[in-house]
Amino acid sequence: MFAAAFEYHRPKTLAEAVKLLGSVKGARLLAGGHSLLPAMKLRLASPAALIDISRIAELSGIKATNDGLQIGAMTTHAAIAESDVVKKHCPVLAQTAEIIGDQQVRNRGTIGGSVAHADPAADYPTIMLLLGAKFTAANGKERQIEADKFFVDLFTTSLKQGELLTSIMIPAMSSAASAVYRKHRHPASAFAVVGVGVLLEVKQGKCADVRIAIGGATVTAVRARAAEELLTGQAPTVENIARASKEVGKALDSPISDSYASGDFRIHLATVMTRRALTDLAGAAR
Repeated sequence: MFAAAFEYHRPKTLAEAVKLLGSVKGARLLAGGHSLLPAMKLRLASPAALIDISRIAELSGIKATNDGLQIGAMTTHAAIAESDVVKKHCPVLAQTAEIIGDQQVRNRGTIGGSVAHADPAADYPTIMLLLGAKFTAANGKERQIEADKFFVDLFTTSLKQGELLTSIMIPAMSSAASAVYRKHRHPASAFAVVGVGVLLEVKQGKCADVRIAIGGATVTAVRARAAEELLTGQAPTVENIARASKEVGKALDSPISDSYASGDFRIHLATVMTRRALTDLAGAAR
């Protein structure tokens, strides 16, 4: 099928894009286009206009700061996966970008487009929640949104009408902490049936910082707070990790159920994957 007729705008600056977004009725932003363009071809979406922000140089790039990593919203998955700066300061983010889709998807898809789309099966939302990312949105003036406030519901974020996501700040990790992201891939799409992000910091033989984020199982990624609290302050033994992992299901209220995986199976996957991730990180910490 073919998309319905639409206007096309390609601004050269962020200011121009913000102005267009506020003045062109029914406009949608076009980043990598992997979700929007197929929806338009199937007539599931029919925006009156597209504002193509792919050529705005100020929206791309990666740099390390005293606070962490600053990543432009239009930075591609491939650029993040290949970045020596990301590999040095936040290797789990590079590792996550490397397993998104296939090479063609990584070459065109962007971090900003992915998080703004808020697909529950996407990989970035889980990692953003795990790392405590902060999102900068602009509509003439800027505001920052914490990751746990950014993802609101299925395909829904807290971005307001007329706002454009400009950058993502990834706070610096402790030098004593390590993190990993694992996912059970859907065999057709490579999306996450369940994705698990775990961060672990061990000091003097005990868990000083434990974070567990689960994506794909519910309409938004969630932190497994009960599991985190149970393991914090405890030695990362096999028994303690097993007990904590069993608490993961408490965070997965109303799990997604579809023709590939039931809600119960997603909870099982999240539990098993969390236990394995914690075990690997604990072993490395020793």
